[in-house]
Amino acid sequence: MTQTLDQRDPLTLTDQLRVAFKGLLESAGRVFVRLGIHPNMMTAAGVLFSAAGAYMVGRGNLLIGGLLILASGPFDALDGTIARLRGEPEEFGAFVDSVSDRYIELFIFTGLAWYFVEHSVPLGVLLSMAAAGGTVLVSYIRARAQGLGLEAKVGLFTRVERFLIVVPCVLFGIPLIGVGIIAVGANITALQRIAYVRRESRAGRAGGRSRTD
Repeated sequence: MTQTLDQRDPLTLTDQLRVAFKGLLESAGRVFVRLGIHPNMMTAAGVLFSAAGAYMVGRGNLLIGGLLILASGPFDALDGTIARLRGEPEEFGAFVDSVSDRYIELFIFTGLAWYFVEHSVPLGVLLSMAAAGGTVLVSYIRARAQGLGLEAKVGLFTRVERFLIVVPCVLFGIPLIGVGIIAVGANITALQRIAYVRRESRAGRAGGRSRTD
């Protein structure tokens, strides 16, 4: 059942970018492997850059904060490639990568909430909280779905889309628009994944009854 679902599920933007930049990532990854760079070092660097960026955003320096958050992207993209080239276990590496991604996003939205508090924008604080909740739910629902044998990658706002929205909005000084879009889009994505799991679970039960009959 899972194999059939995987074959008909559309590629997410993350998947498409991974395919498009596979050659570039592997070339860069080989350089880091020769330098003895461990993938966890890249993961940690991505988290640290995002935390520093979130701090700068919270202090009101949106340009520097946005650039630091932007700089965390390549580290996040390369850690998995380096792990694969080193022949390290993919399961644990994927686990660490997923956890670090959640920290990165929570740092960013915490920094934005801090910024809105300092500038007396209560709507921004509420939207930052809604955006953070939505992003966590999107990841959590997929993890729970995998426990049911489903790969729930559907939805409009995966992590790459969220990153591509929040960073430019911070850099151009319109963070309220960014968190507003993500607050709505991430929670819609969570609902899309819930609907997907519900539909596929029902289809699986129906298929099981047919085979039993």
